Parts: sequence; structure tokens; C-alpha cells
Amino acid sequence: MPRKVVRVMIEGGKATPGPPLGPALGGLGLNMGLVVKEINEKTREYAGMKVPVEIEIDLETKEFEVRVGTPPTSMLILREVGADKGSSDPGSKKIGDLKMDQVVKIAKTKLDNANTRDLKKVVKQVLGTALSMGVTVEGKDPREVQREIDSGNWDEVIGG
Repeated sequence: MPRKVVRVMIEGGKATPGPPLGPALGGLGLNMGLVVKEINEKTREYAGMKVPVEIEIDLETKEFEVRVGTPPTSMLILREVGADKGSSDPGSKKIGDLKMDQVVKIAKTKLDNANTRDLKKVVKQVLGTALSMGVTVEGKDPREVQREIDSGNWDEVIGG
């Protein structure tokens, strides 16, 4: 049975029949209202962030399946610190501070799409992104927190 997969970036909870969905799905004979409704339900928790969405369509039956990815790590960090964008000079200009439990929460969100099952490694990846954005963690440089993780200081919080 012929299938088509359409991939788009949608702002969480704000899909419409217009671009980028309309042009991507137009002519496939789908009920756009149903597609938009399902995407908005599945992306509501990511309001204000762009999220990758895949719509897989059975071209014969017109049935579809909506799969939602996770927003980029940088978007999740910005949401946690309440900032609009990262620092233009992350070395000296900081835009916010994360608590370790916020870092772990972001890492758990990203774990399903990570190339590892090791939460500690994903936490360290999140810390690397925080560093490049000008975000401190527990008031410290994220590199210092990465070293603390390597020493086992955060095992209780991370759970590993």
C-alpha cells in the first residue's frame, strides 16, 4: 500500500490548515481539520516552541498517523530559564541559571531521541548546550557541573 511521510516544523499547539501544513498535505485528500486537531493536541505541551512533526499517510485509505518529536534542546532550555534567545556572548553574558533538576528534566525529554540510553550522558549534552547559550547551572559554569557529574556528585539527582 502506498504511503507518504510529510515532515514539518510546527509551533506547539498552533497548527493551521495554512503553511507549512496546507501546501505539504494539499492534494492528498485528507480531512485537514482532523489532521490539525490531532497535531495541536499532541503538541500543546510545547506551546511557544517549534517541534518536528511527521504525518504518515496511507494514500489509499487516507488514514494518517501523527508523530511528534521533541523540540531542540536549546528551546527546552530557553523555556526553563524564561528567555527568548541565547546569549550573544555566552562567555561573559549570562541569560539565566538552571537548577540541576531542570537539566535532568530536559535530558529525560530528549532521552528517547538520543543516541544513548545513558541519562548521565544526555545530561552532559544538555549542559554543553547550556554552556553555548550562556546559561549557568546551579550558579556555576556548566563545565564545572560536568566534572562534578563525572565525580559522582549528582548521582542522586540524575538517578544513576
